[in-house]
Amino acid sequence: MALAARLVINAVAIWIAAHWVAGIHIVSEGNGLAGDLLVLLAIAVVFTIINAIVKPLVKLLSLPLVILTLGLFLLVINALMLKLTAAVTETTQYGLRVEGFWAAIWGGIIIAIVNWVLGALVRDRPVRS
Repeated sequence: MALAARLVINAVAIWIAAHWVAGIHIVSEGNGLAGDLLVLLAIAVVFTIINAIVKPLVKLLSLPLVILTLGLFLLVINALMLKLTAAVTETTQYGLRVEGFWAAIWGGIIIAIVNWVLGALVRDRPVRS
């Protein structure tokens, strides 16, 4: 249940970033609302997998830069994960398009903030009575 909630949160965060940042687009070729939602959920799945597998390794390898920049390099890491998601989904005619590094930076910031706010509303552990 928590995984499904995280996927929906990531999908909402990507959708908000695509609407607020000029260089980020979700390409779904007008398949109707259901098709658009499926494309958005597929992008969220790819983004979640990349954040679960690649991001920890990149954070570990760039730890000296993170310490040197007092954590600001984490913004660059978030942008790189968004660009990697776009590169993976660009192999199809549907997916996420990120045009430029600054669009990826702003998109990463928005996605991090939305994930933080909505993630606070979702409990990871079941409530015990």
